[in-house]
Amino acid sequence: MMSVVERISGTRSVFSVEFFPPRDAEDEVRLWRAIRDLEPLDPAFVSITYGAGGSSRDRTIRTTARVAQETTLVPMAHLTAVNHSVAELRHVIGWYAAVGVRNILAIRGDPPGDPMGEWIPHPDGVTYAAELVRLVRELGDFCVGVAAFPYGHPRSVDLDTDTDHLVGKLRAGADFAVAQLFFEAEDFLRLRDRVAARGCQAPILPGVMPLTTVRTLRKAVELSGAPASPALAARLEPFADDPAAFRAVGIDLVTELCQRLLAEGVPALHFYTLNRSTATKEVVGRLGLVPDRAGELTAS
Repeated sequence: MMSVVERISGTRSVFSVEFFPPRDAEDEVRLWRAIRDLEPLDPAFVSITYGAGGSSRDRTIRTTARVAQETTLVPMAHLTAVNHSVAELRHVIGWYAAVGVRNILAIRGDPPGDPMGEWIPHPDGVTYAAELVRLVRELGDFCVGVAAFPYGHPRSVDLDTDTDHLVGKLRAGADFAVAQLFFEAEDFLRLRDRVAARGCQAPILPGVMPLTTVRTLRKAVELSGAPASPALAARLEPFADDPAAFRAVGIDLVTELCQRLLAEGVPALHFYTLNRSTATKEVVGRLGLVPDRAGELTAS
């Protein structure tokens, strides 16, 4: 199985997608419909999230294994340190290796129930994401990713300190980073510049999400940790009561954002899908990132 770095290091721009594990049978049907719908588009990799506090660990493992064994896709499994001893983490990492998963996103994670609650490490666990990166590295030939925060992690005192933490994770052995959601290209590009200024050249993938409804906009604000930019709000708010128009403008906005990022040389775009496929397919089609049957790029 190829690594994420291998998949994003080609000559053409690519994209990846992120799913969360299903909560019930209905969710599972919806998830696998989206996975099968996006599979022919050949995303660089598929990311499967890990619930807060490790709450979805078993579902994440099971879903990741199915992607590895039943599809042509390259899976990347999430792994968090919350509520896990080192022995448990070793077990999960070993299980990923056993089913052929080579790519792991190592994140410390937030306290369950309250993301801003007091962080209490497991007495036999690890405290920092950099420690988790080293642990994964020790246990096999994995490609390791970490999280990046364009607006800074909520617990960081300032952007410079947050950037130092990110560079520390990369220098601990991570191969790449995936950025949390943001609203303007400059928000991501400034993060990339801060990392480069510290002499670190690891690839950082921008995280984007199609804004198809007022609910997805609220979710984007929640995931980004920052309010929507004034420019974005000015374009979307007039259509808050017109779902079709809101969706059309939202897709236009995300497409424009992605076009700017591609023009700035990002190696891949990482789409937060909310376990849906239609909007992501529409955006990557507009961007010309959908391979045709001959393996060439075809523009919409």
